Amino acid sequence: LGGGGAELLFSPLLLLFLLLLLFLVLLLLGCSRPLALRRGRGQVGYLPGYQATPGQSPRPGPRRLPGALPPPFPNGWYRLLDSAQLPRGAVRGLALLGEQLAVFRSQDGQVHVLDAHCPHLGANLAAGGRVRGGCIECPFHGWRFRGEDGQCTSVPYAAKVPDFARVRAWPCCEVNGMVLVWYHRQGLDPTWAVPEQREVTAGEWVFRGQTEHLVDVHIQEIPENAADTAHLAFLHGPAILGGSDPRYTRSRLWDFMKHIWKAEWQPEPEPNEHCSRLLLQHSATIFGKRLRLLDLTVSARQVGPGLVYLIFEHAFLGRGIILQTVTPLEPLLQSVVHKIYYQKNIPAVVPKFILRAECVQFERDITIWNNKQYLSKPLLVREDSGIQRHRRWFSQFYSEGSARSPAREEGLDW
Repeated sequence: LGGGGAELLFSPLLLLFLLLLLFLVLLLLGCSRPLALRRGRGQVGYLPGYQATPGQSPRPGPRRLPGALPPPFPNGWYRLLDSAQLPRGAVRGLALLGEQLAVFRSQDGQVHVLDAHCPHLGANLAAGGRVRGGCIECPFHGWRFRGEDGQCTSVPYAAKVPDFARVRAWPCCEVNGMVLVWYHRQGLDPTWAVPEQREVTAGEWVFRGQTEHLVDVHIQEIPENAADTAHLAFLHGPAILGGSDPRYTRSRLWDFMKHIWKAEWQPEPEPNEHCSRLLLQHSATIFGKRLRLLDLTVSARQVGPGLVYLIFEHAFLGRGIILQTVTPLEPLLQSVVHKIYYQKNIPAVVPKFILRAECVQFERDITIWNNKQYLSKPLLVREDSGIQRHRRWFSQFYSEGSARSPAREEGLDW
């Protein structure tokens, strides 16, 4: 064969090899057990070759200037843990949103969230505390605090319980198989409810897997991606076969396949002004030919700063949802969890493949987030107008009492 003939022969053989490789991967993913993937801090999103500067804090990646950040913790609902992680009578201690919390489930099944430290002598209620009815008992002296309002109901050795003896009780709810807490800088009550996904609650869609990532970024950067539609073609256009490392995603080896995205972001009107929607149309081409099997419609609804409902619709592979939750552990450390639920009658391999593909694309974003600086006044072109619109929309989650992150002090004075 001449040069042209060899190329024609090589392309179908390469495609056949890749399809066989994809088939083997699908077989491995096709077991009935849900997909479980957890990326620890520094396991993804940092490229090798960076050298730590003298005095650098013990965190992965290079030292960077975070920029003029917004307040660290927006007001809204945040995921604490999955419902299955908190059986009756269990107590869990969590550190997030700049707070230490004790989360417990009473024997009647109700979930309660209290400040973790006893006001008596500061013992941690979650470190050895026990559930007593609807109360949690301090492991140090046996003081009991009611989960409903944090009021102290019993001091074993005292004749009278002081009226002012209490710990802060946090508004919480249990929706879509998750326990969530309401955070407001000024302590105001919830201003909206977490929407229930009917198909998940009714069991029509079943759980097929979960991923968790720790991302070194301010929380506002993550949902802002929805309005930055220009990055989709450049960062997420290359085939998922190229992985998440930006040094290799544009390799000529995988250039035969492309992802094509059409996106539109809009805030919702009242009374759902705390929500926004991103409508995505996904298609893919192989050697320039559209592969309709990969056509997918995604409706991503952002609810407050930390919840996203991504509903997938496929012509013959059915419907499902990825629940994305973003929970600030620190001002520049976010826990991001993706949980996928899909139709019962669709083989598990389909949603697990979708979740794996979403994970690859998400980890491309993580590499950008982990190394970028927040610019309060970015240099934008006309086509970037959605970014400023998103920032104006997102500003509603900060209140006048929202504190900004303290400036980091250089040197060893600390």
